[in-house]
Amino acid sequence: LEPIILFLIIFIWTPSHFWALSLYKTDDYKKAKIPMLPITSGVKTTKFNIFIYSIILFPTVLSPYFFNFSGLFYLNLAIIMSGYYILIAYKLLKEKNSIKEKKLASKLFGYSILYLFMIFVFILIDKII
Repeated sequence: LEPIILFLIIFIWTPSHFWALSLYKTDDYKKAKIPMLPITSGVKTTKFNIFIYSIILFPTVLSPYFFNFSGLFYLNLAIIMSGYYILIAYKLLKEKNSIKEKKLASKLFGYSILYLFMIFVFILIDKII
């Protein structure tokens, strides 16, 4: 069960991570004729999907605690990091200014890299303590 949960964390994290990048680099993808979500379905749909996936990611990231392969240390830090992830995704969803939108998308993309890394670090540290 543990490897499946770890796989699901990465699997559910991936779309919001890459869609944030595609929002930030929409012009580049358009020039290269790569059909990323903002180009095929629009920015509004992309932002909505990022937000939905950030919500779905929340219980997935907490599942190591509920399936008893991590403890309270992990749970508390995962809640904090996931809450911030959802907050950035929500701000992106509500943003109307395209310049601020790109900045938020870039921020979410950068944070998502740190987020995934730290989630797995927290699991390791929790096992040690």
